[in-house]
Amino acid sequence: MISMDENSTMRSPHLWIKEIQEDEKVSGCYLVKEKRVLKTRNGKSFLNLTLADRTGEIPAKVWDRAEALSSLFLEGDIIQVVGHAGSYRDQIQITVSELDLLKEQPDPEIFLESTPEDPSEMMRSLRLILRGVQDVNLKGLVDSFLGDRKFVARFKKAPAAKSFHHSYLGGLLEHTLSVCQMAIQVAAHYPQLNRDLLITSAFLHDIGKIKELGYDLQIDYTDEGRLVGHVVLSMTMVEEKLRGLNAFPEALAIRLKHLILSHHGQYDFGSPKEPKFLEAFALNLIDDLDAKINGLGRFMERDRHEGVWTGFNRMFGKYFLKGKMQPIQKIPEESTKTASRQRTLFSSDAVT
Repeated sequence: MISMDENSTMRSPHLWIKEIQEDEKVSGCYLVKEKRVLKTRNGKSFLNLTLADRTGEIPAKVWDRAEALSSLFLEGDIIQVVGHAGSYRDQIQITVSELDLLKEQPDPEIFLESTPEDPSEMMRSLRLILRGVQDVNLKGLVDSFLGDRKFVARFKKAPAAKSFHHSYLGGLLEHTLSVCQMAIQVAAHYPQLNRDLLITSAFLHDIGKIKELGYDLQIDYTDEGRLVGHVVLSMTMVEEKLRGLNAFPEALAIRLKHLILSHHGQYDFGSPKEPKFLEAFALNLIDDLDAKINGLGRFMERDRHEGVWTGFNRMFGKYFLKGKMQPIQKIPEESTKTASRQRTLFSSDAVT
């Protein structure tokens, strides 16, 4: 077994993944996000790992006693490692020489990223926006959620996704506030939209994520999240509040439910319904824009490949330009004149 001194990592400051450099010794505790036992071309087993902390992820390899060591830990466990950082295909990766399961209680703050914004300030901004809802029925529904202390506490802390966009504590609030802010601007630009309906749906479209996602040392789906999903959970939570409101118009309730059920836009994206009126189209586009700008921005910031292009993004099937383009070399003036004379000489309009 690859063993290590029990105090070898815990007494030293944590080495953040984003700070790991090539040709550097690595010693610390990290979350195992992925673990696979693979084989080399000559049939020798090795461990292929993805290690993580709140600053990012990094690939790691264990070349010795892979199958035996694999039985010591599972995906989602925290392991202590000692290794060396090298480069493979322009990406930093760790070759692990020592490994053990962490036996002490880990510090969640090492592994769970939080929103860079102030949750209390974001909540105040969201309440101010929702205070502007004029429709008495929609205002009553909004107030029923804002007055629910248990809901608000979970809503402020929950992530918006397991990965890609706003996948950190407070991410759901950050995403919701952003979508509501854009909804105000879109409604002002297109006066034919029902402003109150669009803002209310922007607030409620993802609330089911407080039940869909759990977060301890990492963000993952709950059983309820996997079996039902946040789209249906959001609608169910709205229906529960509607039952406590008197004389809420049925037609308005149906339109609000459709907004929630169609906000993913397409069946292929897990949407039970596709948008079928203007506010539904607007919500889908706003939600998609905010998710992609946040997710792609974070992907580019965390990319460790050298140069101005990111590594290959499997979700979008392409590389992304993350920096300034290389200067475009101009054709020398004499070459330009020569090319011009050749075009004149061989053009169909030339005198023969």
